[in-house]
Amino acid sequence: MNPLELFSEAASWKIDELIYKINEIRNTYGKGELSEMHKYYLCGQLADYSSKEINTKISQKLNLKVDGRTVRTALSTEINDYIRELLGFPNTLNQDVKNFWGNARRELEKAGYKNYNSQFQSLDKSVTAAKKETEIIDFNSELEQDFSKGDSYSDTNIYIERPPIEEKCLKAILQSGALIRIKAPQKMGKTLLLEKMLDYAREQGYQTAKLDLKLADRSVLTDLKTFLQWLCSYVSDVFEKPANLDEYWQDSLGINNSCTRYFQRYLLAKIDSPLVLAIDNFERLFTCENIFSDFCLLLRNWYETAKQSDRMGKIWKKIRLVVVNSTEVYPNLDINRSPFNVGLAIDLPEFSHNQVEEMASKYQLNRHLGEEGIIKLMTIIGGHPYLVQEAISSFKTQEISIESLLNMAPTESGIFSYHLGQLLESLQADSQLEVAYKQVVTSFETVQLNPKIAFKLHSLGLVKIIGNDCAPSCDLYRQFFSVFLN
Repeated sequence: MNPLELFSEAASWKIDELIYKINEIRNTYGKGELSEMHKYYLCGQLADYSSKEINTKISQKLNLKVDGRTVRTALSTEINDYIRELLGFPNTLNQDVKNFWGNARRELEKAGYKNYNSQFQSLDKSVTAAKKETEIIDFNSELEQDFSKGDSYSDTNIYIERPPIEEKCLKAILQSGALIRIKAPQKMGKTLLLEKMLDYAREQGYQTAKLDLKLADRSVLTDLKTFLQWLCSYVSDVFEKPANLDEYWQDSLGINNSCTRYFQRYLLAKIDSPLVLAIDNFERLFTCENIFSDFCLLLRNWYETAKQSDRMGKIWKKIRLVVVNSTEVYPNLDINRSPFNVGLAIDLPEFSHNQVEEMASKYQLNRHLGEEGIIKLMTIIGGHPYLVQEAISSFKTQEISIESLLNMAPTESGIFSYHLGQLLESLQADSQLEVAYKQVVTSFETVQLNPKIAFKLHSLGLVKIIGNDCAPSCDLYRQFFSVFLN
C-alpha cells in the first residue's frame, strides 16, 4: 500500500514533485532521502490529519504500531525544516506541528504544489461548464454526469485481476507451510496483489505480518544478528507482545538458530491460528552480502521444517511465507540453501487487452475510449499496469483527448514526465545501464546484453527479455529514451 492509498485526500497535492524537492534539500545536508514511513506522515499532514489520526490509520492498515509522539517527532525533525527551507520562510512558520502545517499547506498551495487537475478540481470545472452550455453534450460533460452519479472509482478502489494468478495465490496461502514467491518489475502491481492476499488471510482468521524492507533503516542492515533481531522484534510488535530476546535468543546456538528458536518457542507455539509472514521489496537484501545468503538459508529451513511430521513440523506448519521482489538477479546461492527454487512462483504479467478494457470500465470510460482508443493506448504503453492506470485516470481527471495524451506522452510535458524522469535518473546514475539501454532503444532489432545488465533493466521495467535478447518494454520508452539518452 503506498501513502496515497492510505491518505487518498492527499492526491490533490503534487506529492511526487514535493517529495523530490524535499529530498534535494535533505541531500544537501547529507540526510538522505525520506523513508517510506516519512512519506506516509507527509501525506497524512497534507490530507489534514492530526498526528494521532495518522498513527491510527497506519496502525490499522499497515499492522504497524506507531506512537503519536513518534509521528510528531518525525515530522519536526525529518520533514518540517525542509518544508520551511523549500518555502523560503525559515522563521515565519511556527515550530509546533499543528500550527506549522496549518500555515505550510497554505504556503505550499501558493507555491504551486496543489494539483488543480485532481479529480475534485476537474469536477468543479466540468460542472461549471455544463451549466453554461447545457445544450452541448460532449466528452467532458458526459464525464461530469458520470461523476455526479456518486459511484465513480478512485485509484485506491481499483484492482484488476490477472487470472489464474489470484486464485493460485489465495489457495496457496491456505496451505500449511506454504512459500509463495511474487516477482515482477517495478510498478507492476506486486504490492497490490500482496495486500489482496493479506486481506484474504485476515478474513480466514490468520495473523499477518508484512515486513517492507524499504522501511528498514540502514542500521538494521549492518549485519545478520541486527537484522534478525529486528525481524523478531517487529513480528512480536505485530502480535502486541514485548520483544523477549533476552530469554529466547542465545548466541551460543548461532544467529539463525536463535531466530528460529525465538519464532518457534515465543511466537508460533503460543498462537492457535496460522501466521502469514510477508517480506516485500526483498531485493534490497541482494546487496547485503553479510545477510542475504544466511537469511535465505533460514527461510529455506523454515519451509523444509514445515514438511516434517514431528512436533517441530507441526509448529512450523502454522507459518506461510510470501517473498516479493522485482528482479531475478539473485547473488549466487547453493540450490539447497535457496528459497527461490521452491514453493509457488508467481511472475506477474502485463495487462491483456481485456484487462485494459476492464480498467477503463472501472473508471466508467469504456464507451468514451472505445475499442479504437484502447488499441491506440496499448500501441504506445502496452499493458503496463502503472502506465495504463495513469493514462486512464488522466482521461477522468483532466480535459484531454487520447490523441493529445499520446502525442505528449513521450515528452517532458506529458502525463508520464515524472515517471520517465525517475527512470532517466536511474539510468544516468549507472553508466553501464545508460549505454546498454541506449543501444536497446536505438536498435530496430532485439539486442543481446550482459545478463546482469539485462536483468537490472528488466527490474526497472525498461525491457522485455525475449530469449537471450532485450527489447524496450513499450514504445513510450523507445520514443522518450532514444531522444534523452542522446
